[in-house]
Amino acid sequence: MIKHCKIKVFGRVQGVGFRYYAKVKANKLDLKGFVQNQADGSVYLELEGSSDALADFVKWCKKGSPWSKVKSLEVKQGDLRYFDNFVVEHE
Repeated sequence: MIKHCKIKVFGRVQGVGFRYYAKVKANKLDLKGFVQNQADGSVYLELEGSSDALADFVKWCKKGSPWSKVKSLEVKQGDLRYFDNFVVEHE
């Protein structure tokens, strides 16, 4: 069963390759959705996929890219949007 997950990641997560590594991880887990930087310095993601894949991705987000310093996450469920792929949205 496919689920929808919204994640907001706080800490040093911009300018450290977080979005690129998130795309690589999402593709490995066959997750669809997007990632984008936010004006407040956080990174926002919406993803869809299996419960196990989403759980693995949330676990990855707690560490992030090699140069990021994740302080906290907000994780919420949402309504399915049926994304076609995973994209990095640029400002």
